[in-house]
Amino acid sequence: MFTGEIPHEIGNLPNVEILGIDENHLVGDVPNTIFNMSTLKALSLLNNTLSGSLPSSSKNLIGLPNIERLNLGLNNLSGRIPGFIFNASKLFLLELTGNSFSGFIPDTLVNLRNLEHLGLGYNYLTSSTPELSFLSSLANSSSLKYIVLAENPLNGVLPSSIGSLPITLEEIYLQNCKIRGNIPKEIGNLVNLITLHLGNNQLSGSIPITVGRLNTLQGLGLENNKLEGPIPDDLCQLVRLSELHVDHNKLSGPIPACFGNLNSLRNLSLGSNELSSFIPSTFWNLNNILSFDFSSNSLNGSLPLDIGNMKVVVEINLSRNYLTGDIPTTIGGLTNLQLLSLENNRLHGPIPESFGALTSLESLDLSVNNLSGVIPISLEKLVYLKDLNLSFNRLEGEIPSGGSFANFSAQSFMGNDLLCGSPHLQVPLCKSSPHQKSSKNVILLGVVLPLSVFIIAILLALGIGLITRYRKGNTELSNIEVNMSPQAMWRRFSYRELLLATDHFSEKSLIGIGSFGTVYKGRFLDGMEVAIKVFHLQFDGALKSFDAECEVLKSVRHRNLVKIISSCSNGNFKALVLEYMANGSLEKCLYSSNRSLDIFQRLSIMIDVALALEYLHFGYSNPVVHCDIKPSNILLDDDMVAHLSDFGIAKLLNGEESMRTQTLGTIGYMAPGLWVVLN
Repeated sequence: MFTGEIPHEIGNLPNVEILGIDENHLVGDVPNTIFNMSTLKALSLLNNTLSGSLPSSSKNLIGLPNIERLNLGLNNLSGRIPGFIFNASKLFLLELTGNSFSGFIPDTLVNLRNLEHLGLGYNYLTSSTPELSFLSSLANSSSLKYIVLAENPLNGVLPSSIGSLPITLEEIYLQNCKIRGNIPKEIGNLVNLITLHLGNNQLSGSIPITVGRLNTLQGLGLENNKLEGPIPDDLCQLVRLSELHVDHNKLSGPIPACFGNLNSLRNLSLGSNELSSFIPSTFWNLNNILSFDFSSNSLNGSLPLDIGNMKVVVEINLSRNYLTGDIPTTIGGLTNLQLLSLENNRLHGPIPESFGALTSLESLDLSVNNLSGVIPISLEKLVYLKDLNLSFNRLEGEIPSGGSFANFSAQSFMGNDLLCGSPHLQVPLCKSSPHQKSSKNVILLGVVLPLSVFIIAILLALGIGLITRYRKGNTELSNIEVNMSPQAMWRRFSYRELLLATDHFSEKSLIGIGSFGTVYKGRFLDGMEVAIKVFHLQFDGALKSFDAECEVLKSVRHRNLVKIISSCSNGNFKALVLEYMANGSLEKCLYSSNRSLDIFQRLSIMIDVALALEYLHFGYSNPVVHCDIKPSNILLDDDMVAHLSDFGIAKLLNGEESMRTQTLGTIGYMAPGLWVVLN
């Protein structure tokens, strides 16, 4: 929490080899004296609010001749990057991402023969030549693994010499760099690439078939370009591919049938292209896929019963195509599904009654089709449903009024002339509906009081039996097993995005401070609200806590566990991006002076926590022991649904370990708040 400026006297320390002042609130310029510390091997000023420019080369400047690691990322530094940095022959990590540096990226990168990590993203850097010649100068960096140049106005074309970059290269980030022209076929020479992101540029031509040589590739991002032609079958050779994003291009032809062999595929985006023909039947064999978006194409045919094979899928978007036929009833078996969009197709027949089993569904769009019949009353069971659009079909009968239907407006049902229901939905009253002419006293004495007594009795009985019902009736939900790499589930965020989302990790964004980290509320440019947990790596145990949370949260999935959206990690900065819980922690609710929990809320929270623990202990192949259950680790969402959080000291047991552990949570402490809930 240091503030103020860095004192220039720090440069008077003649023997310092490592200087790290990361993640504070320092302002002002970086003192010139630091760049005369000839013994300095590592300098890290990451994530402060430093400004101004770095000193240019001069007779009075030594220029860090022994520097090996230089990390000035996530500040407000501007001006040109001084030439002495590109002449530091011992440098193996250069991280300047998330500043406002400008000027050319020089060809003197050729001097950095030991470079492994080059991070220049999220600045205003350009290329001195249209061919991005500075990339060719990296060919001498024989150990290079990581290139981040994203969000710079490079304004050039990818040279064929990109294929001469070191074969050690594993990650390339060049998205949103105003790159035009074709993707060179020589890119297929980089056979150890794990991640290649070229999205949000002006690339044209076809996807080169040589990409199929990149058999270690896990993430390929080519979205938002001008690529055309078919999707090459050669992509099916990428057997480790986890994420493929080629949406918002001009690709045509069919979806390759061999995509059904990409068993590692978790997220697939083909939307907003010119793809046609049927969705290949082999595609529905991808029973581990998490999301796929085929929207805004010209796909036709019907949806098969095999769609029910995708047991762990979370998002399906097939909107704006030419799909026909009935909606298969097997979709009701996708108990993890959160978003389903089939709008603007040619589907007909009824809405399946089995949709009531989509217990995780949050958004359902079936608008602009030819669906008929009644709206299934089973949809009232979907307690998480927030967005519903059934407009412009041929539905009839009474609109359900229970569950989430109380929150929907007329826009959800317009264009269905035969629907009836409540006047606020702008539909006629149903003929069987009684006219509301009874007096207030009759309603209170004859209806409300008896119903209240009856409902309380029923709810108490249901509360006792709810856990049993969940165990017996919804085993699909509690038996989900997802063992996959973190890349499989996460949306990627940059340092810069986290910085902007939290207003530079300002105090007004602060939610809470724990033993190993600080939690901020963040809001991204697309309006998405999240909680960002930044770990205090200077404390013993923080790194282990980060690793423990990643290990657990990448493997488990349950509605009563806080979901991990992404992580941001390098040598000096580690953070988790989690779903935001609007009602805070149970601890705050229990001890708040202006709110209280009624008996039904307490009962619901108890059941939610019990279901989470049941899943951790019995519903996953390797039991998880949380080790620190307390009110501050139980978070409540908009609907007061409880979610268990903070797995920093959790244990993931293998199949042979006993559930009896020697671990303790908060030592010497038993949370009284849990007894308050129980009582």
